[in-house]
Amino acid sequence: MPDVPESLPYWIAGAIALFWFVGAYNRLMRLRSAALQAYAVLDVALVRQLDFVQARVAEEVPPATPHESPGASLRAAANQLSTLLAATRLRPLNPTGMAAMSTAMHVMLVAWQRLHPDAVVSFDADGTLSRPATLEGHLEGTEVSAPIAWPEPSAAAEMARGQFNVAVAQYNAAIAEFPAVLVAWIMQLKRAAALR
Repeated sequence: MPDVPESLPYWIAGAIALFWFVGAYNRLMRLRSAALQAYAVLDVALVRQLDFVQARVAEEVPPATPHESPGASLRAAANQLSTLLAATRLRPLNPTGMAAMSTAMHVMLVAWQRLHPDAVVSFDADGTLSRPATLEGHLEGTEVSAPIAWPEPSAAAEMARGQFNVAVAQYNAAIAEFPAVLVAWIMQLKRAAALR
């Protein structure tokens, strides 16, 4: 019987470590891809809300100067959100960009609610009209965002936001787990931010 090389256990251990690394990396990439796909759906829903707001602002009768218009702050907030949406599309999981977009979105929604207090509809993440309920499928220990009152009477934006936030929470939870945290560190995968 031929002699077994002394390095065989090291080769076996190396092969197991390599297969584990590839498997963990693939899992993280699947979760990251799911978060990116959820952002694409969210982006479409936010653009639709933004188009609705900009169309309503364009219908207003323009005053003598643009700064006298009650919709001037809404127009400025919508333009800022439009710019940040374009910038966030390049790196949708960047926490800084998502925080800036979240702030701009809330500024636009507040400006909209000031001008049209009766023209807002709030939905839960499952598409039903807002009521005290939890988001099904959320991870234990993660907070669920309060429903947002949207200008366009459609549940699409809130459902897309809920799906994106759940995908981000799953991705962040996977990165924080012990063995996968090594893969995330080696591959420089960073935590993502949800849209609050």
